Amino acid sequence: MAAKGILDVLAASGDVTLQEATEVKKMARSKNISIEEELLERGLDEQKILNAKGEALGIPVLSLAGKKIPFDLLKNIPEESARHYQFAPVGQENGMISIGMIDPDNIEAREALKFIAARLNQPFKIFLISRRDLAGVLEEYKGISGEVTKVLGELEVALSEEPTLPKALERAETSFVEEAPITKMVAVILRHATEGRASDVHIEPGRDKLRVRFRVDGILYTSLFLPMKVHDSIVSRVKILTNMQLDEKRKPQDGRFSARIENREIDFRVSTFPTYFGEKVAIRILDPETGIKTLDDLGFSEDDYKKVKNALSEPYGLILLTGPTGSGKSTTLYAMLKSLNEDRWNTVSLEDPVEYAIQGINQSQVRPEIGYDFAEGLRHILRQDPDVIMVGEIRDKETAQLAIHAALTGHLVLATLHTNTAVGVIPRLIDMGVDPYLIAPTLIMAIGQRLVRTLCEDSKEEVPLEGKTKEVILKEIEAMPDGVKKKIKLPKAIYRPKISGTCPKGSKGRIAIFEVLGATKELEALILEKAPEPKIEEEARKQGMTTLRQDGILRVLEGKIGLEELLEVI
Repeated sequence: MAAKGILDVLAASGDVTLQEATEVKKMARSKNISIEEELLERGLDEQKILNAKGEALGIPVLSLAGKKIPFDLLKNIPEESARHYQFAPVGQENGMISIGMIDPDNIEAREALKFIAARLNQPFKIFLISRRDLAGVLEEYKGISGEVTKVLGELEVALSEEPTLPKALERAETSFVEEAPITKMVAVILRHATEGRASDVHIEPGRDKLRVRFRVDGILYTSLFLPMKVHDSIVSRVKILTNMQLDEKRKPQDGRFSARIENREIDFRVSTFPTYFGEKVAIRILDPETGIKTLDDLGFSEDDYKKVKNALSEPYGLILLTGPTGSGKSTTLYAMLKSLNEDRWNTVSLEDPVEYAIQGINQSQVRPEIGYDFAEGLRHILRQDPDVIMVGEIRDKETAQLAIHAALTGHLVLATLHTNTAVGVIPRLIDMGVDPYLIAPTLIMAIGQRLVRTLCEDSKEEVPLEGKTKEVILKEIEAMPDGVKKKIKLPKAIYRPKISGTCPKGSKGRIAIFEVLGATKELEALILEKAPEPKIEEEARKQGMTTLRQDGILRVLEGKIGLEELLEVI
């Protein structure tokens, strides 16, 4: 309709004859190209074509004429969406965003734009722009690369004026450092990481380039490459922020700092590590807005949630969380601490390091280098009249025995332990040298967990539940506790990730899956007789425990995660 309208407008203005219009339509069809492309090939002025299209569609035409779009405006629409749907933000006035499009008739693009506008909670107005103008916006619309490129230009000048910039940074007053181009570069990297929901930033030196990677939803993605000549300057800036020794490059260092980003205070935990090509920097982003959750937010099933709440209401005993590094144990621990944070209790934690500060809880960071480890800290905590004790990690026999002793003497103890499953907690404690007769009366709960990437609600793709996929799921359902099986309604389809303009990775965020092992008399008897892990698991299933895989299958049936994503983790 728009193409016919363009020719009608051009014919009415005398820019093409009726015969030429007929020929244009015929040639465009035979070449399988658009009317506009055929008109351009015939040498018609691009601006005339654009104006005719705008008139035909009833959409105002906007010429950017080399106008620079500020990054604060560009960031409203992800670069992937802008490239995929061929639109971009080109202005903003009175709270309304101006969107430049080359094909306003594209229904898919219009729907994506509505979704983005709803997310931003801002209205938009559509303008027709030329392909050349859109290409110009996309050229500078390179996310972090665009901003860093600008800063690199400033840094080139700074390096030419002061070849030993890292040394200058060491000597500099704070006021100078805040104006330095390298400061802007570090700030840009951290801001993009935070806005992109990254949990970690890796700054890695190589032979020729400095690689910057972000970890998002558990997966590392390369964000940009920088010239190696800025490596020392970036590392020096990070060391200044964390009060590390600037001249110590031979051994690892740890530190932390805080910064205000998007009107909220965010903590950054930093580790440097010497490599063949220079110091590598790893930065953990500790965002209170995403890091501290409530028990309700964690995603426990209804049955498991009740079990956990009951365990936390016990006056004493040991609750252990287990899973590999990066499985969300700390998040669960903090949620538990938050639920126990009441005036009537004295709650004390031992952490390495303290990730989030919680008002009302006495948090202490262990320092093994000065002899203040978990075991030493536990001894002193018991003299502090505690009600609830949190131990970041049980790493050795001494800490395990002290934690058990604390639980036996009237304290509720929360801790983590590195095993693969909740059931594996028991043989692990025995292997560490803890006597079974001490474990049996103190262990009230063990929780195993993993994190699985969640599907994007607006782009996930339906997959019929049939064939081998159905067999796998039915097999897991058959092994579930009867109480869980009764509640399952088998859907006709499940979902898998699908990449789209609004969801460029096919997934967004992660959800925890759990297995919750509660203490019973039968379980205590098995602990006392040092029963092997398979026998303990058999009893746990009899008692109604849902395994990690089974809990994951329930999330698959709910449409929250994909089966392939689950099987990658379990």
